[in-house]
Amino acid sequence: MTTITGARIGESRPESDAAARDVPSLSPKVAEAERCDASGDHGRAIDLLAAACREDDVDALTRLGKRLLVGANAPHRPADAVVLLTRAADLGGAEAAAQYAVLAAIGVHVQQSWSNALAAIVFAAERGWSAARGQLRVLSDDAALAAEAEQAEPSDPRIWARLASAIDLERWHRPAEGENLSESPVVRRMPGFAPPAACRWLIEKARGRLVPALVYDAFRREEHVSQTRTNTWAPFDLVHSDLVGVLIQARMCASAGLPFRFLEPLTVLHYDVGEQITEHYDFVDPATPNYAAEIAAKGQRKVTFLLYLNDDYEGGETELPRLGISVKGRCGEGLYFVNALADGQPDERTLHAGRPPRRGEKWIVSQFFRDRRVF
Repeated sequence: MTTITGARIGESRPESDAAARDVPSLSPKVAEAERCDASGDHGRAIDLLAAACREDDVDALTRLGKRLLVGANAPHRPADAVVLLTRAADLGGAEAAAQYAVLAAIGVHVQQSWSNALAAIVFAAERGWSAARGQLRVLSDDAALAAEAEQAEPSDPRIWARLASAIDLERWHRPAEGENLSESPVVRRMPGFAPPAACRWLIEKARGRLVPALVYDAFRREEHVSQTRTNTWAPFDLVHSDLVGVLIQARMCASAGLPFRFLEPLTVLHYDVGEQITEHYDFVDPATPNYAAEIAAKGQRKVTFLLYLNDDYEGGETELPRLGISVKGRCGEGLYFVNALADGQPDERTLHAGRPPRRGEKWIVSQFFRDRRVF
């Protein structure tokens, strides 16, 4: 990637014109592709985007690249996606650069490099991408500089690079301090796991994407809405992730002592008054029909890691009744528990529930770890 990965964090670039900002004017082909998608004609939409890509249309390169990255109404072709996103970023595409930042931070489909990830997000911020600017304000440890960067047009063109330079990556990769609520199975509570600004950021990212939470049916081999789970959720796949979420996941890995590649996608859960998930297990039970194949393919769901994003509600405790544990986490507090025994067999002591709030709304991150690499 000639422009982004070859950059230094300290380099500044001029702001782009309106076409590089959050609400670009669409070319005729991209606008027509949008209409095709709205009508369900995804094949035609892809053809239109591909034609526009041949004309170096940045929006088309970005949109098609993101679709191919995760196979969203398109073939799953991540190698081609990286080529398209790289080209879009080299042409000045801020959104494409922000997506590249996530890939570089994780090290999926491109070489892992935090210096490249930060260079890419700085580039996107300098080009006017508000989500990139928000991430830098949330993650930077220079509070005064972050406040200055909230101005509509900061006077210092290097402010985004300065914010990136003030991110303490080492801290995010250190285990969080905490206490064990149970030694066997391990249930560990970690106050101050994540800063409130990062929690607020995840809430706002999830707010517009909430859908009914689903339960997996082993017999039908599909997810469905169930009366046992009445809350909503917002899953974050690769194209919906950002550096805030990736660094939270990195700290979860450090705290649980498990590799990043064992992670399932991060999910934000929302509970309104009266909404809950009743008592259940998170492990994959090999005794249940059709689950043995999943164990063989993906491994056991070994660890559940929760991050409480707010605390201005009543009720809503996380309860592990067989262990006598009930937690109403504070904003930014982490909690994890180990679902499986050392041999990978389910630990039925980890039966747990998300109790309903009596007042207010509850926001929480749910993150699962498998016991082997899943991506």
